[in-house]
Amino acid sequence: MKIAIIGAGFAGLGTAKVLRQFGHDVTLFEKAPDVGGVWSRSRRYPGLRTQNNKGTYHFSDFPMPSSYPEWPSGEQVQAYLADYARHFHLNEHVRLNTEVLTAEPDADKGWVLTLRDVVTGEERVELSEHLIVANGIFSEPFIPPYEGAQAYREAGGVLCATSEFHDLEQARGKHMLVVGYGKSSCDVAAAVGEVAASTKVIARELLWKMPRKIMNVLNYKYLMLTRMGEGLFPYIENKGFERFLHGAGSGVRDGMIKSLQSVATKQLRLEKLGLVPEGTFDRIARSTVSLATDELYDQVERGVTEVARECEIVRLGAHEGRPSAWLSDGRIVPADYVICGTGFKQVVPFFSQSLQDKLTDERGNFQLYRQILPLHVARLHFCGYNSSFYSPLSAEVAAWWIAYQLMGGISLPPLAEREQRIRKRLRWMEARTEGKHARGTNIIPFSMHNIDEMLNEMGMNVSKLTRFKQWLLPASAADYRKVNQRLLARHAARQPRAGAGLAGGDVLSGS
Repeated sequence: MKIAIIGAGFAGLGTAKVLRQFGHDVTLFEKAPDVGGVWSRSRRYPGLRTQNNKGTYHFSDFPMPSSYPEWPSGEQVQAYLADYARHFHLNEHVRLNTEVLTAEPDADKGWVLTLRDVVTGEERVELSEHLIVANGIFSEPFIPPYEGAQAYREAGGVLCATSEFHDLEQARGKHMLVVGYGKSSCDVAAAVGEVAASTKVIARELLWKMPRKIMNVLNYKYLMLTRMGEGLFPYIENKGFERFLHGAGSGVRDGMIKSLQSVATKQLRLEKLGLVPEGTFDRIARSTVSLATDELYDQVERGVTEVARECEIVRLGAHEGRPSAWLSDGRIVPADYVICGTGFKQVVPFFSQSLQDKLTDERGNFQLYRQILPLHVARLHFCGYNSSFYSPLSAEVAAWWIAYQLMGGISLPPLAEREQRIRKRLRWMEARTEGKHARGTNIIPFSMHNIDEMLNEMGMNVSKLTRFKQWLLPASAADYRKVNQRLLARHAARQPRAGAGLAGGDVLSGS
């Protein structure tokens, strides 16, 4: 089929590579000037690096260079993806600087895409038989609608998202406010803290964070990037050893959580700095697991950077002739820059409202079977809408699932059953994350559960021995390298029946 893919990050590139191997004619549309998605040079902020170590953050058949450090920089990840595109001959299929303005279904024929060249402004229309949405759930930053923002800008202040702040020199000698306490906020604050006149982190709520190395020795991957680490948190349906951890063995589980909390509190000097979050350490897995930015805590201890906890910006504007911010603790502080790490909007801007209504429930949550397949829209898949610890691998497995489903290899449950499963999962996610599940797309910390579910449905999971090893050691993407080979072998064996399989409406529409 002729397939259009929107987005050239991990999900888009991985899907393009897989679908090309299955004989499809693919074209990727990317509005940035380079491949990489969130790692594009157009979105990198100072201090950006991965949360994963390089051994757990790559595609199954394309490891990161051995020369990379344990936690690669944003620039290195983008270079890795550019190398991936070159290695698998994807560049001729990628159209950079191309924004998809609209994507509309065309009866049973496929999709009509209206495209715009972001350099020339020229618009054109293209047709495609099938569409893959891989635009990323972290593509459009959310900036709070602060009162007085216009007056603040007129006074010379800069209000932007972390992904829009690229040049560290812009902070030199300036008064910087960084909003939020997630990874991007803390990374940016640590970077600007060394050059700014003052740096304040405005944190409405403190989050528990995991040190990169526990007690400065043990890489956190051995605790959180294993099936054991994942099993510390109750899943929607606990099975096997997880039943023990959340049943008769709950004391063991609780002891491990308390130990992690004690180590993190001591190692990051949270009590001394007055930065102990509310609640217990297991709240770290509500919606994401954030690694600690060690430099930030060093700066707080030195008095270089302040973390204003349980604090918000009430309004922005000009005070005594300079851009300033009014804080909820009563202070008025100078603020040459207000940099917001306040999350992202999970949006599909190129879809009409009526189409988006078909994709979401009454609360705006995406209704996607396996985080991939819509219930009521034909010739459409999503990839990368399963944000996880293992995002590259999660996206790659989703691409395999898509390829296998397109060739008729997956027996889908009836529509009503799929809808019931999705609603049950969304209710569970709502309760587990206190509403912070990114419209049903954030599956952290249950990365391996999601991967298992996709592979089991394909009948292609790795061996029990491999999964047992992953209880104690971090799951490597290389563990799954042979899945692609086995899938291609199945594809070759099914070739005589491929035409008949693709004719089935249920295969293409999932309805």
